[in-house]
Amino acid sequence: MAEHTRSQTEGLTDSGAGAPPANYRARWPSAWAISTFLIALLVALPVLVILAHVFFPSGEVWQHLVSTVLGRYLSNTVVLSLSVAIGTTLIGTACAWLVVMCRFPGRRLFEWALLLPLAVPTYVIAYAYTDFLQFAGPLQSTLRDWFGWAYGDYYFPDVRSLGGASLLITMVLYPYVYLLARASFMEQSVSALDVGRTLGLGPWRMFKRIALPLSRPAIIGGVSLVLMETLNEFGAVQFFGVDTFTTGIYRTWFGLGEPVAAAQLAACLLVFVVLVVVLERVSRGGKQYHTSARYQALPEYSLKSGQAVLAFAICFLPILIGFIVPALILLEMAITTGDALFGTRFLEFAFNSLILAASAAVVAVVLAVMLSYGARLNPSSWVRGANRVAAMGYAIPGSVIAVGIMIPLAWLDQ
Repeated sequence: MAEHTRSQTEGLTDSGAGAPPANYRARWPSAWAISTFLIALLVALPVLVILAHVFFPSGEVWQHLVSTVLGRYLSNTVVLSLSVAIGTTLIGTACAWLVVMCRFPGRRLFEWALLLPLAVPTYVIAYAYTDFLQFAGPLQSTLRDWFGWAYGDYYFPDVRSLGGASLLITMVLYPYVYLLARASFMEQSVSALDVGRTLGLGPWRMFKRIALPLSRPAIIGGVSLVLMETLNEFGAVQFFGVDTFTTGIYRTWFGLGEPVAAAQLAACLLVFVVLVVVLERVSRGGKQYHTSARYQALPEYSLKSGQAVLAFAICFLPILIGFIVPALILLEMAITTGDALFGTRFLEFAFNSLILAASAAVVAVVLAVMLSYGARLNPSSWVRGANRVAAMGYAIPGSVIAVGIMIPLAWLDQ
């Protein structure tokens, strides 16, 4: 009996600290592996439906789309994506470098305040600025009162345009790049930066020659997230009247009543997503920069008065445009024209939003834990592949998922 107990104890010890016992792994891997595969299949199902409908005949509808609006969908989507990518890269990287490497008034506040615009939905900021900047809005009305202008006496840019959509989406999404760039700058080797200072490099040359090349993988990762969010954007571009693939999918389905043509437009949008993922991998080229462990603070540059004012303005303007101004506009609208008693519709909307967000969070956490634990118990190649497929769900635009789910559900309903 003692020998039998000793052999069991040795078997548990040999299995390794923290690892499941061998008999446990032998009993459960199939169940966890099947669960992982089913989750990956659930995520991939909308994409498979979309790809299958590429080969379905759509009659004259697709030819009509090609001859009328497809070119506009393509050009607007490309211009919007490139504009937002460039804008978020410049703002996010510059602000991250300033708060990490430079000393100026308000730096500690900006470290977390630069994340605030990420809390503002794009369609909300679009609605707020449209009310503020339209012809009858407070800004143009004040300008006409001050200078005695009438309609047609002055030029004012139209916020409800492709340029306005690009600017406002940039102001909301730049924190993606800021977060990853800031983390990368903070983890860079002190030795490399000290060598740059020894060689007499100033903040700009240090950033250009040392910090930026080392942080390129992180910045590219942030821009990839921004592009995925931009391709997925619907509310702001729909409100501004900008025709993109996302708005075209909804218009084709609900306006023309053509689910097959909508699925084919979704396939075009899916091509953009694949291009973003491939370009992100190719641009990084598998590069991963490992920095040495450091036990001292990064070298900081104390900015002079003029430089400090400029750094303060660079960090403050994104917060002003992306959070403070829209928050004040919405607050003023709520006070002057809102429902002072918070009517039943408001409570219903708030309750539905809370339930939807909480439900999605719980389901996402449960599925993520199942995938992670299944991969730990069954580290086979096909389980890892299923995990990668499931992780790609974030890259798939919501409109593609909606079409890919509604088509089979409509077929089952019939």
